[in-house]
Amino acid sequence: MARRHFVISYDIADDKRRTKVFRILNDYGDHAQYSVFFCELSIKELATLRAYFAEIIKPTEDQIMILDLGIAEQELLNRLDCIGKRYEPPARVIVI
Repeated sequence: MARRHFVISYDIADDKRRTKVFRILNDYGDHAQYSVFFCELSIKELATLRAYFAEIIKPTEDQIMILDLGIAEQELLNRLDCIGKRYEPPARVIVI
């Protein structure tokens, strides 16, 4: 199954819950801005993230938004338009 690009942002009222969401997303994607991540996910990984979020957040106080940007085979930076400072994805290092 094809991987897809997602933008995931969050607005979490409680510091502990916000930190948990940040740490989970940091394992799955690139931290782009304060509460925004770019993630390249499979359907299974997206379902796993949704399950984690459902356990952590309070639906009446918190919000997580997931925007599907399409298949990961298309380069994300070619579809991203920044005004001001350019987005620089972190360098990925493979450690064996």
